[in-house]
Amino acid sequence: MLAEERWGVILSILDKQKTVTVPELTELLHTSESTIRRDLVQLDRMKKLNKVHGGATCIDTQYVMTDQTVTEKALLMNREKQLIGGYAASLIRPGDFVYIDAGTTTDRLVDAVSVSDAVYMTNSIAHARKLANKGMRVMMPGGEIKNSTEALVGADTVEAICRFHFTIGFFGANGVSEKTGFTTPETGEAMVKQRALEHTKAPYVLADSSKFVKVSPVTFAPFDAAQIITDRIRDKKYQKYKHITEVDT
Repeated sequence: MLAEERWGVILSILDKQKTVTVPELTELLHTSESTIRRDLVQLDRMKKLNKVHGGATCIDTQYVMTDQTVTEKALLMNREKQLIGGYAASLIRPGDFVYIDAGTTTDRLVDAVSVSDAVYMTNSIAHARKLANKGMRVMMPGGEIKNSTEALVGADTVEAICRFHFTIGFFGANGVSEKTGFTTPETGEAMVKQRALEHTKAPYVLADSSKFVKVSPVTFAPFDAAQIITDRIRDKKYQKYKHITEVDT
């Protein structure tokens, strides 16, 4: 197969699934990894795709390697986050054992929480403070504080969370994709999200529509592992999924 033919196949795959790995392309095109890597380098130079570690993403996909600070995130998509958080808060019922992940969208959920006859666990120091000031019963796991997100992370946090079983939970994500699932930049935080989500009967990921064109290095759950609450998504391919709720903006 000529290089131009391979390039056409690679771009066609990216058009459909937005991300692809070198091993996937090696198997599909029946060629060596070194050849695929050279193809990706060339296509990246031509600005036809984004070459990333281990593969490539569609040109309209942003690869987010590091986490922004809470202050930086708070300035983005604020109205959408408020609507998502308000809708999510309406799902909490008396008697629930609620897990709330760290994040700025989950922070809007905390602002909207009104059910006092429930127990709340969070790995966010800021969330815990707000909930306590509202008079809610609040629990926190142990662990190390991640300064950029003000979240408790690490093995101690995971171990503590694994002792509990939540009726409903709300999670943040840096990236959302049908191919890569729910992603986040850092392994320690991904482990906490993964375990908490696995221990939640009804998990929800709160993600504004900008997250649907972003991919971060670590997947903490597959795309169908949780209900998704978002605003209006531009990419129409996501309209077929029944586990996505788009709030009106």
